[in-house]
Amino acid sequence: MSGAQASWLPDGQRLHLHHGPIDMIVGIEGAGREAAFQRAVARFGTLLEELVAELPRLRSHVGGPVEGETARRMIEAVRPFAAEFVTPMAAVAGAGAETILAAILDGPGVRKAYVNNGGDVAFHIGPGEVMPAAIAGPVPRHVTVLHGNPVRGVATSGAGGRSHSLGIADAVTVLARDAATADAAATLIANAVDLPGHSTIVRVPACEVSPDSDLGARAVTREVGVLSDGDVTRALEAGRAYAAGLVARGVIHAACLSLRGQCVTVGETSMIEERDPEHA
Repeated sequence: MSGAQASWLPDGQRLHLHHGPIDMIVGIEGAGREAAFQRAVARFGTLLEELVAELPRLRSHVGGPVEGETARRMIEAVRPFAAEFVTPMAAVAGAGAETILAAILDGPGVRKAYVNNGGDVAFHIGPGEVMPAAIAGPVPRHVTVLHGNPVRGVATSGAGGRSHSLGIADAVTVLARDAATADAAATLIANAVDLPGHSTIVRVPACEVSPDSDLGARAVTREVGVLSDGDVTRALEAGRAYAAGLVARGVIHAACLSLRGQCVTVGETSMIEERDPEHA
C-alpha cells in the first residue's frame, strides 16, 4: 500500500488507517462488514498519493481542473464559499473520509458505517439505525442522527486544531449533508469567530508557520490572550451570524460554536443536546 498501514484497534471492532498525515478510524456494522473493511483498506492505499499529485491546484484559490475522486469532492465542497478566500484544502479531511466511506458502501450488507478522519466524520445510516456523536465544548453535548435525517457529515475546526485558523474560536462543529461540506463550513465559521485588531490576539503570516500553507501571507491566529465576557460574546455573535447565513442558504443544517466557556448554536439544533457529565 506504498506506506499506508491498516491495523485493528484494541477492541477488535474498529480499524485504524494511517499514511503520512492521515489517520482514520473506521467502524462498520452489517453482514457485509468483512468485505467492506477490505474495500476500505484497498481504497485507502492510494488516497494520499492521489492528493499529493494534485496539491498545487488544491492549494490555489482559483483552483483548476482536477482528476481524483477526493479532489473533486474538495472542489465541490468549497463552491458555496467562492465569494470568499478559501481553497479546496479547507475540505480535505472531510472529503477523504467520504472517499473511504464510498468504497465501504460499494457492496451489500452495510447497515451502518463511519469514517473518522481526524475528527471530521462521514457516515452511513441504514433504515432503523441511529448514529450518535459527541461535540467538544465547555458543556458536553451530543448529537443523535436518525436514518431519515439528511445529515451525513460532522466536522470541527478552530484556532486550536491542526490547521491554521484566521479566527479565535475554541471549536466550531458543523452538521451538514456530507463531511466535505461540513469541513469547509467549519473552517469558514471558525474564521468568522473573531475580534479584528484586538490587542491580546497574536497573529502571524501563515507562510511563516508553514512555508507551503495554502493561506500564504494571510495572518493566522497563534495566541489569544485575556478576553472580557463582552469580547467573547461579540466574537461568537460574528460567527453565529455567518453560520446562520449558511443555514438560510441550505449549505449546512446546524452548527455549535464555543469560545472561552461560552457556546452558541444555530440551525436545526434539535439534534444537539447537552449531556450531563456524570452520564456522558
